[in-house]
Amino acid sequence: EMNTALKKKLIKTIGIISVLLVLTVCGLYIARNSLLKISMDRRIAQAKREQGLSISYQSLELKGVSHIEMNGLAIIPEQRDTLLQLQTLRLEFNFWKLFGGHLEVKDVQLDKLKIQLIKRDSIANYDFLFQKEKKETPSKKEEYNYAKRADELLELVFDLLPENGEIRHLSVTHQRDTNLIEVKVPLLTIKNNQFSSEITVREENQYQRWTTCGELNRSSHTIKAELYSQKKQKVYLPYLKKQFEAEVMFDSLSYSLTKTNIGSGQIALSGVAAITGLQVLHHALSPDRINLDRGKFSYHIHMGSNFAELDSSSHVQFNKLEFHPYLYIEKKHDKWHIKSSINKPWFPANELFGSLPKGLFSNLEGIQTKGMLSYHFLFDLDFSQLDSLKLESELNHKDFHIIKYGATNLAKMSEEFSYTAYEKEQPVKTFNVGPSYEHFTPLDSISPLLQMSVLQSEDGAFFYHKGFLPDALREALIYDLKVKRFARGGSTITMQLVKNVFLNRKKNIARKLEEALIVWLIETKCLTSKQRMYEVYLNIAEWGPMVYGIYEAADYYFSKRPSELTTEESIFLASIIPKPKHYKSSFTTEGQLKDYMKGYYHLIANRLKIKGLISELDADSIKPEITIRGGALNDLRSKRDSIPTVSTE
Repeated sequence: EMNTALKKKLIKTIGIISVLLVLTVCGLYIARNSLLKISMDRRIAQAKREQGLSISYQSLELKGVSHIEMNGLAIIPEQRDTLLQLQTLRLEFNFWKLFGGHLEVKDVQLDKLKIQLIKRDSIANYDFLFQKEKKETPSKKEEYNYAKRADELLELVFDLLPENGEIRHLSVTHQRDTNLIEVKVPLLTIKNNQFSSEITVREENQYQRWTTCGELNRSSHTIKAELYSQKKQKVYLPYLKKQFEAEVMFDSLSYSLTKTNIGSGQIALSGVAAITGLQVLHHALSPDRINLDRGKFSYHIHMGSNFAELDSSSHVQFNKLEFHPYLYIEKKHDKWHIKSSINKPWFPANELFGSLPKGLFSNLEGIQTKGMLSYHFLFDLDFSQLDSLKLESELNHKDFHIIKYGATNLAKMSEEFSYTAYEKEQPVKTFNVGPSYEHFTPLDSISPLLQMSVLQSEDGAFFYHKGFLPDALREALIYDLKVKRFARGGSTITMQLVKNVFLNRKKNIARKLEEALIVWLIETKCLTSKQRMYEVYLNIAEWGPMVYGIYEAADYYFSKRPSELTTEESIFLASIIPKPKHYKSSFTTEGQLKDYMKGYYHLIANRLKIKGLISELDADSIKPEITIRGGALNDLRSKRDSIPTVSTE
């Protein structure tokens, strides 16, 4: 009887609770629009208070439990132009996912959305987007979980991407003073995760018509998109020309991404990015228009809490050239560790030289080669142990030959040629490097002391290496990282020659890449002998204001011929090659070489002793004492009234 009474009470209680739940749900359903309006008004007040936004709407209604309709939305930043206007928005969402805090959009119907990004002088109606949020200082530093953050962001994107819908009359305008760019989408349709749309782009009075299509698939966590121009014209990206003085255009662009959860808090991202008919023009890359016929990047990325890894199964196609890159980035104890490698086994040489983009390697355009190449690259940098940095780069060859030079004769240094010196990227002097020029000095007419002093100062292994000194580059990079600026370059004499003889004077990425390839070709095929290269170097090196070549340098400073230079004079000339325009900084106002020159003189004198050019007694007795007699005398007099023998006791 007691159990029966307990059961009756339990049934009665459950009944009361059920009725209350039903009444509560019914009450919430009946009052859903009032609750929605209260929530919306609270958010509007918060946006007004924190970001100065005036947000208004004509109507907001929750229909059923999974449909929202909004009409007449407007967003106006305080004392700014209207940012956004929306006539109608209808959303169908997953009701049950909403209980878990996720807004999963199933269908969207949007009509007449107008977004205006306007900047007048220094004031823009989108400034609030760049305001930093005020955050309380946490008592304990939070660990940043990269996989988790990426997963949350992508899940948000996939939740907001609808499976079906229509977007009509979408307009996005960017106006900066008198410059105007307008993007219009008359109709974008989404049906069963597939989307397509026509796009009209207007920049000033120029019009373009693009087509885009692709897939937005929430269930497979996949995004695919393709963009191309109508009537087989190129897609020309707006805004870049006036804002960055850059031009970018292409025939077609495609991209895909698939996210996979692989357990242990890790995710995998895979996909393909491809472009055809790419043309780029920007002075930071190259003075000429760069052309890339086709490029394709198939990627496989793993992400964990503190690392991201580009797997070596990833594939890059660059015109004819293909390779598999590897990249690993990890953060431990607030210090980054970066590893990267490329290993490409033997492949036809013309795959590399036939794939160089036009405009990026102007001297090599049209070059024809045969034979085989292989390439190895390794970069390993641990910011907690900078001295452990590893840098390896090796391009090997077998049966390699140059069948035809490209736009430039890479062997021109072997014979007399015309050289042009530049100042601030402008040509200032042109002369022949050969017997026809009165100031040309053959190598055997230059003091061996000067030759060895410059060699030991600039590139002591010049006659033994193949154009590159990986260890010097590695040490220079370590030093630059420690001082956090570009203080050392690690360039060899061959690299300096190629930069000055073959390349334009504009500093850009293309010049460094082309420089490396030309150096490799000259050294690998011995297009110019080492002796002739050094002879050219000493005859074109800058030694002061409008002073080029060792003949002019010996005359300018000492009124001597290059064969007559003493040890002290040779060491001094070697010291100013890195900073020829600032040679006066080596002197005090009293006309003496500064104290720091003592160490330099001792270093070079010791190397001259080791090479057998001077005795140990001579090396010990050498001091930074020189007598300026040439044209430099007048220049130094501008720094002081008179200049006797220039010396440091």
